[in-house]
Order: sequence, then structure tokens, then C-alpha cells
Amino acid sequence: MFVPKLYKSEDQQLMKEIIRENSFALLISSVDKIRATHSMMMLNEDYPENAYIETHISRANPQAKVLKNGDDVLCDFLGAHTYISSSWYDHINVSTWNYEAVQIYGKVELMSDDELYTHLEKLTSAYEKFQQCPMMVKDMGQEFVKKEMKGAFGIKVIPTETFIKQKLSQNRKENDFQNIISHLEQADDNARKIAEKMKLIKK
Repeated sequence: MFVPKLYKSEDQQLMKEIIRENSFALLISSVDKIRATHSMMMLNEDYPENAYIETHISRANPQAKVLKNGDDVLCDFLGAHTYISSSWYDHINVSTWNYEAVQIYGKVELMSDDELYTHLEKLTSAYEKFQQCPMMVKDMGQEFVKKEMKGAFGIKVIPTETFIKQKLSQNRKENDFQNIISHLEQADDNARKIAEKMKLIKK
């Protein structure tokens, strides 16, 4: 991901927010060819100084058949994003796109069966706890879960490089910046979220 200095962020809380709110992300590898799989990802912070991404994909997935310990992968998270019309400027210019994104490059570490079981417990709990009648892993029975686990390929991604990008019209003069916010506030949820983020960077 190309991250000009103007749009680069070092905000670790922002990174965690983007990962948490956009956890269905892309796992990208190039062991034998370029491969990409959308998968549910979580940031494991049991040891904050050594935080890593954990995820799982289908064992039948061709990507699972080639990944091994030490392989390089990229976890790509796209946060809020929206179109910015050039008609909102007070001068002729090009239209663009505002967005937030996180990319984490890292090394693969394959999960043990116990680690995969714990991962599935945490992942299920994170989403089931909001259901009217939550179905947790412990409610499914260990025998059933372990049988289903045979079809899952658990991966830990140990970060080597992390990039956080906030492209929020920082290059626009104040009048255009405020006009963009006004238009975004009248659009969809993603646009309104970008408008709120734009207000925050001006504080």
C-alpha cells in the first residue's frame, strides 16, 4: 500500500479499531502464485508487546495447501471509505476516494489443534454474544467441534511491517475541506463515518 507522509498514521488505537470493525479481511500470499482469501481475523493481544493476527480458512482452500511456517503473507483491512466528488471543490480538480486502511505484513505460524480450538471459541464468542440465544462453542460439544475442526486451517500471522493509512482530504484547503464534510453528512453510513473522522483530525 502506498502511504504518502500526509496520510500516514502511527495511531495504534486507530489500527485496532479498523481491524475490529472490519475483521472480514483479505489474507494474501504468493507462495506458488498470488492467492487471496477473505477470512475472519482477530488481533490477539494476550501479550500486547507481541500482538499478532489470528485467522482460519478452509483446509480445502488451495491457499491452505501451500502455506507453511515462515511464509510471508499480507492481511489487508479496508475501513470506512467513500467517493469524493470534485464538484464539491471551489475550483476544477479531479474526484477521489477517502478511506482508512490497515495492512499487516507478517510470517505464518500454523496453529496447533489446541490453539485452533481456542481461536474458534474466541471468534464465536465475539459475535454470538450479541445474539438473542447465543450458541457458544462449549454448547456444541467438544466431540462435534473437534470433528468440524478437521476442515479448518488455523493461522497466526506474526507482524513484520504494519501500515496505517487515513486519506481524509488533508491536502484540501479549509473551505473545500468543510464543504466535503457537509456533503458527506448527507450521504450513506460510510460517508457519514468519514465525515466524522475528518472532523476529528481537525481538532
